[in-house]
Amino acid sequence: MPESARRGANYLRLIGLAALIGIPAAFVAAVFLAFVNWLERWLWTDLPGYLGASSPPWFLVLGLPVVGACFVVAARMLLPGDGGHPPLGGLSMAPTPLKNGPGIALAAVGTLAFGAALGPEAPLIALGSVVGMTVAPLLKGNERAQSVVATAGSFSAISALFGGPLVAGILLVEAGIGAGTQLIVALLPGLVAAAIGYLIFVGFGTWGGLHETSMTVPDLPLYQDVHVGDLLISIIVGIAAALVIAGVRWIGARVDGIHLRRGHLPVVLLGGGLVVGLLALVARALGADSQDVLFSGQAAVPGLVAEQSLAIVIVLLVAKALAYGVCLGCGFRGGPVFPAIFIGIALASIAELVFDMSPTLAVAVGTAAGMAAATRLLFAPLLFALLLVGTNGIDAIPAAVLASASAWVMTTVLRPGAMDETTRPAAPPPG
Repeated sequence: MPESARRGANYLRLIGLAALIGIPAAFVAAVFLAFVNWLERWLWTDLPGYLGASSPPWFLVLGLPVVGACFVVAARMLLPGDGGHPPLGGLSMAPTPLKNGPGIALAAVGTLAFGAALGPEAPLIALGSVVGMTVAPLLKGNERAQSVVATAGSFSAISALFGGPLVAGILLVEAGIGAGTQLIVALLPGLVAAAIGYLIFVGFGTWGGLHETSMTVPDLPLYQDVHVGDLLISIIVGIAAALVIAGVRWIGARVDGIHLRRGHLPVVLLGGGLVVGLLALVARALGADSQDVLFSGQAAVPGLVAEQSLAIVIVLLVAKALAYGVCLGCGFRGGPVFPAIFIGIALASIAELVFDMSPTLAVAVGTAAGMAAATRLLFAPLLFALLLVGTNGIDAIPAAVLASASAWVMTTVLRPGAMDETTRPAAPPPG
């Protein structure tokens, strides 16, 4: 067989293998999200009900993040893999060995279900990679091809979290743009896997799917008639998001330095959980919902956009930013993207209340600004913002572009090396 034909046949087999990986990777992601959501409801809704309370009492708000920290300590100290990639390092697409899967899952459950202010995207990427690596023996030690199938599993696992395969694909394309045309060769199997895996969430034919999907923002009004003031505000929101996220990362780096210098991981993690609980209680005392300070912020976005009190929005912004910074550095394991989106939308919501701006515009602008500031990417935040606002917010995209661009520029000024922290795609398959 000619060399070119052999290479083409090998690549087609790799795409077929990636498509097969997409289904179990998406299923693992769906089961994981379903378990986290179930445990979260039991801890924060059912358990308070058993105790005769209509909302989580103060001792649960204070104590559950500490209990979750205990699970993370156990995962990081007793199981291989250190519980996964540290959130301060951005999102990692490095292949994850199968042996690291239990530790990653346990650390993620201790983080996500117990209220730490981090998102599910990083654990899902890692667990999807674990699924992809289960077929590594079939590739006969070819490390580059193994990296591709690991990436395919990650693609599939996060496809529903970001509203389908397109956002995840654009995110990885932007992060690996220096690879040139070889990037398409490397990512095509993953895009196929994501498309196939997404069917697990949305269904096909008469089957309705599992529907363990990302946040939605319902009932947004139609936005039209773009004004110059909206565009100017969008630039300001983008700059503000970059500044706030830079401050959050500064807090995370200082906290992270404590246990790096002194080696007191359990103490720092448990202390971080306690601080997060205290911040939630302070926000409650000031009139906000403690649950909006805890967790990734996905479920809290509709309520944040609908909030009519400027003081409450400011309280949530400050408390969430502080909790996010602590969680980034104290040792929890989760993703950095969704809390940043919450912060961006909170900043845009302040503008919404002060300048009577459209809530649809606030969601689009805040999402683009927060995600761009956290990832230092441009197009993935815009596509995700468009998916969140839907057809009612198409006219808000020019403003979202300005928010994303201004956040990107300011983040580049503040963190010149930030590109090194974003997602890296897998190496291209062997030629």
